[in-house]
Amino acid sequence: MKKDTTPFFVGYLKPAKKLRSFLLAVGVGLALLLTTFGIVIGGTQDDPGYGSFRFDYGPQTVSGVVEMLPYPILHVTDGNERVPAGETLMLTAGGKTGVAQRAARFDGKKVKATGVVLERGALNMLQLRGGKRGLDAIDGEEATAPTPEPLGKWKLAGEICDGKCLAGAMRPGRGLAHKACAALCLIGDIPAVFVSTKPVEGADFLMVLGKDGEALPKAAYDYIAQYISVEGDITRHGNLLVFTIDPGTIEVLE
Repeated sequence: MKKDTTPFFVGYLKPAKKLRSFLLAVGVGLALLLTTFGIVIGGTQDDPGYGSFRFDYGPQTVSGVVEMLPYPILHVTDGNERVPAGETLMLTAGGKTGVAQRAARFDGKKVKATGVVLERGALNMLQLRGGKRGLDAIDGEEATAPTPEPLGKWKLAGEICDGKCLAGAMRPGRGLAHKACAALCLIGDIPAVFVSTKPVEGADFLMVLGKDGEALPKAAYDYIAQYISVEGDITRHGNLLVFTIDPGTIEVLE
């Protein structure tokens, strides 16, 4: 009987010389295949954008007028090179916590605010320091918030996100991969933001509220991080657009 000399691979033994070239080719081929697969999959994902904590700016201190929407915003009246006067900043605290309760007593008053800027394009937020170091009234100085400017009723397509992660606290800060995180942030009273597929008066990001001007209603939570269309009224507050939506008009588009 003729002896079979065909090379046979055994994992715990040194491979036969005749198999080494074959195994090397297979290994290199698999590495190239997986690399190509990863690049293709990565190319289908949304660009997380350039949003980030701007620690490189250092702590920023500005003065301005607080307006409760009910999410608090700050209309900057005395700014600096990084945060100019006329800017409108959304406000937040560290972690997944907003500052609505902390800021409510300053509604309509001029304050000094200190914190770290989060910046993504035209979307700006200030993460306040704790206590009076972050937000304190300025006595004896009068200032008023800009008069809101109604821009009419709109139907927009886009996505509901939390403003902090979207501005750069997390990357990506949008999409289904971020749905659970966004929900926790919104439950914590971090401002909700609508990312529109088409600019509205030059803005891609709009603060989003319920139709009666309340914080994002629970009826909209099921649609966070999904591609939807929704109807509502848009109002300009300083240089921030505010979209008061009717959750009953939400339609999932994908």
